[in-house]
Amino acid sequence: MSEMPHGAHGKPPTRRERWADFKESPFLPATVLVLIISAAAGLFAGSYTYSMANPTPRHVPTAIVGAYDEARGKVFLDGMEKALDASLQIHTYDSRAAAVEAVNDQKVFAIFEVREPGRAVTLDVSGASGASVAELLAEAAPAVGKETGVAVTVRDIKPLQKGDPRGLAIFYISLAAVVIGFIGAIQLSVHARALNPLERIAFTAAYALFGGFAIAAVVDWLLGALDLPFVESWLILAFTMFTSGMVFTMFNTLFGRWAMIPTWGLMVLLGNPSSGGAVSWPLLPSVLGYIGRWLPPGASVNAQHTAVYFAGHQHVFPFLVLAGWALVSCAVFWTWRHRHPGGREAEPAHAAD
Repeated sequence: MSEMPHGAHGKPPTRRERWADFKESPFLPATVLVLIISAAAGLFAGSYTYSMANPTPRHVPTAIVGAYDEARGKVFLDGMEKALDASLQIHTYDSRAAAVEAVNDQKVFAIFEVREPGRAVTLDVSGASGASVAELLAEAAPAVGKETGVAVTVRDIKPLQKGDPRGLAIFYISLAAVVIGFIGAIQLSVHARALNPLERIAFTAAYALFGGFAIAAVVDWLLGALDLPFVESWLILAFTMFTSGMVFTMFNTLFGRWAMIPTWGLMVLLGNPSSGGAVSWPLLPSVLGYIGRWLPPGASVNAQHTAVYFAGHQHVFPFLVLAGWALVSCAVFWTWRHRHPGGREAEPAHAAD
């Protein structure tokens, strides 16, 4: 007869012991990752679909010049709001030149010039301000003019470049800078863990400078998709990559191995869909259109967009946003650097003979 098991090793493990063993095994983080990745897949698809699948105008800043207060002019503008199912945020200007300047400053997306006491309207759209908005306005205006008896002429006074007919290239290069920015920081954490804090910041800045140059060179010199103001675009891309890398480094300091979750949520799930790069902000859900300007992806798109299409009208706000995120990230990393995984001990000085 075989001997019966006896002693502690012969008892079946309790539920608590099994849970303790599971927590110490590699299966717990693997299981958590399965759940996180599954949820992230759904959230990723949902965030982009919610923002971009069915862009709908809500508030479109519009310049008005001429006899807009005539009866037929009012009827036409009311018809436009009804056709767009949105409100036109009217900004009146004394001259077309002033209205064009407002377009260049990106205060308005189109100009309605009402002539011949409301019998004729010239619609000046700006494809560079937002291709999706310009397309909607250009489609709606002739139909509304036909219904209201107003002759409508549509012109694009700020067209997109030939290599970028849909206006998506700026979104793509900004997306590349954001994603490669934090992937670079991840790789430094994995393959260069021995870097000390100042060295890590320096190498983040180094790959940002080289990476930004590579993106600009490929898109402009190699593919010819965009005619970039090269130095300005390069530095915007580098600033974006550095900020994105330091955002991950900050979260890595605060959350350790789970840093990818807040980084992905902030930069990809929320930041990129709300950046205004793929869909102009008047067509985004209003909350996203507002939040996106305060996040690094939106700031990068705005700065790059102005550099490429509105030279001489650059705004300081996008750079303040990027600088704010970069400074906060560096400050958090430096303050709690003892918690950041990696680094190395200072080498002891050699004893004197």
